[in-house]
Amino acid sequence: MQTLAAIDIGSNSCRLKIARIEKHRLRVLHQDREVTRLGASVFESGMISPDAMASTLRALKRFYKAVQEAGADRVRAVATAAVRDARNAQAFVAWVKSETGWDLEIISGLEEARLIHRGVMLEPRTHGRCLLIDLGGGSCEITLSDRKRIVETVSLPLGAVRLTEEFLHEVDPPAPEDLARMKHFIRRELGRAGKRFGALPRVPVIATSGTAAALVQASAVVAKSGARPVKRPKRVESIAETRALRRLATKLPKMTNQERSKLPGVGPRRAEIIVAGAEVYAELLEHLGLTGFHYSDLGLRDGVLAQMLAEQDARTSAHQQFERDRWESVLATCKRYGVDPPTAEPVRAHAAQLFRDLQSMHSLPAEYRQWLEAAAMMRDVGKYINYQGHHRHTQYVIAGSELYGFTPQQRAIVSGIARYLGKSRPTPQDRAFRYIAAAEHDNVKRAIVLLRLAVALNQDRASDVLRVTVRSYPKRVLLEIQPGRTGAELELWSLRKEADYFREVFRRELFATLA
Repeated sequence: MQTLAAIDIGSNSCRLKIARIEKHRLRVLHQDREVTRLGASVFESGMISPDAMASTLRALKRFYKAVQEAGADRVRAVATAAVRDARNAQAFVAWVKSETGWDLEIISGLEEARLIHRGVMLEPRTHGRCLLIDLGGGSCEITLSDRKRIVETVSLPLGAVRLTEEFLHEVDPPAPEDLARMKHFIRRELGRAGKRFGALPRVPVIATSGTAAALVQASAVVAKSGARPVKRPKRVESIAETRALRRLATKLPKMTNQERSKLPGVGPRRAEIIVAGAEVYAELLEHLGLTGFHYSDLGLRDGVLAQMLAEQDARTSAHQQFERDRWESVLATCKRYGVDPPTAEPVRAHAAQLFRDLQSMHSLPAEYRQWLEAAAMMRDVGKYINYQGHHRHTQYVIAGSELYGFTPQQRAIVSGIARYLGKSRPTPQDRAFRYIAAAEHDNVKRAIVLLRLAVALNQDRASDVLRVTVRSYPKRVLLEIQPGRTGAELELWSLRKEADYFREVFRRELFATLA
């Protein structure tokens, strides 16, 4: 039974969840959370302050100890808006690496939304159509889901810490003019995003994050006519109505931090940012004509764990969903850049066959098959920019695209495989290899050769797809080609051109003949 650990380094807090795989499901072993305000200085100065780094590292060291005690087999640490925006993000990443040994992954806003969606989909009430809202410290992710599939998603710069630092941090309570500027900014951002979602009548809303949890409790107990706090309820509600949220959002700015901190669910640290968070939720629900939200304690770290489970255990339904999401993202990227998937399919099929038939020779990890197939499908996306030098453009497009289910390192590997289909050969100094771990360089070179062979087998697109039989021997590899309607002379010539590079990488001779 493998043990997995997910770490979410957010703009306001860091979270840890450790789970064990039991009977193809996750059983939670340990959870931890600490408010570190990593994003406070970023949204003000563009840099993570030394104090914020140190505070976050103290939390991560505690997490590290818990991970070690649990005997975690895999750890995935992700960072969101604050680290995305910080000019000194790489210094922070290096510090985390030196203190914990973890490779911190900076994920995009849309990848963050996808992982949150994956986590919240563990909720039993998410089988139909629903809207997910995750308002963190630096950004707000809004996702429309239908039958556990993403229909539309957007990431907005409406995090509670970000808005507080940019608009409300000067005086307490906030000045009316600062509050007005913040409201204008929120409405402008929501106005741009609202057009993408259209009308959402009677769509259930699920909200995650600490701000949503605090608003549920605070809105349930603050009286309609005043802001006087009452005793904390024994049972925590999970629903917040839009009308109650608007009343709360109106009252909170009139209170001091100390007064707000006494509200149920808020506390002293949340009191500093709850004004901004309440306004975003109230404005968002009103803008979309929604009646309120249900709170869920699932979120990004649960999505990270679910994806790790999907990658680890092929027998889970999560694995099947994960594979579908990945492949749909690849196809969407092809269409976005003018690549016809049916045209690219024969290259993908031949690449998959070569991977399978030459497994004993190339010894690539199993996951390279998916990365090789993705590279085969997207190898021509660079032509959208310019046919001249399109292989370089392809590498740039893939590495920078939002490919659901692919980490930045995996996108770098896929882009590297697709980069060298012309006359050039990869070197460690190349830009395409600069962002690929040195330990993967030889694997990527082997995958490049397999893709070059698959491309060579599909030179004449007017003919039918060629059938090839692969025979591997200790010192040579033989490709026997069944000619198509227009023959296979061009493919034979192309394959023979690859013989030198094949020998260089695999130390075997390559022969191609007609069957």
